Amino acid sequence: MTDQTSSQATPLRIDIISDVMCPWCIIGYRQLATALVVKGVDHDIHWHPFELNPNMPPEGQDMREHLAEKYGTTPAQSDENRKHLTALGADLGFEFGFDDGFRMHNTFNAHQLLHWADGQGRKHDLKQALFAAHFTNGRNLSDVAVLADVAAETGLDRDEALAVLRDQRFAKAVREEQRFWTEQGIQGVPAIVFDRKHLVTGAQGVDSYISILDQLAQMRS
Repeated sequence: MTDQTSSQATPLRIDIISDVMCPWCIIGYRQLATALVVKGVDHDIHWHPFELNPNMPPEGQDMREHLAEKYGTTPAQSDENRKHLTALGADLGFEFGFDDGFRMHNTFNAHQLLHWADGQGRKHDLKQALFAAHFTNGRNLSDVAVLADVAAETGLDRDEALAVLRDQRFAKAVREEQRFWTEQGIQGVPAIVFDRKHLVTGAQGVDSYISILDQLAQMRS
């Protein structure tokens, strides 16, 4: 999927390894997208799969419980994190809709659906729609019917989306791509690779991305 503005003769290739359960992935992307617009950089974005919680059961888990188990996050820390993310999102035009029942979900099927959408030039659109479905609207991305609905809302064929998920035709391809990035040393997301060789991890902030783009422009000139 390409996501382009305009500036240089050769678009800047940007590979983003991420999971739609990761709030910092949408924050980092929005920060980078803002920087790309500010600098007018011609670019080509490629999204790649990563599962933060590959062993998450189909029913998912309450986010507070999950963060407490995985990171030892206290309820007070969880509240502060939500406030911080909500404020960052608002500044970037993205709405977080955290509530007391907000849940984390298994995303292997979501990654398969994204792989399928890539073949139709709609991966970027679907990725953004899945971020919104999860974080803004609290929809269950473990549910294949919900995933098919989101696909349809982005203009993809709902019946075909269901078929893709039910027969798991892209499961092997997604596993192989996940393995590739793990073998490249990617252990957390967001991970952003510029020009196939410059790795930046985490949500860096708009100003930092502007600086990174300036440095890349000098190296590419």
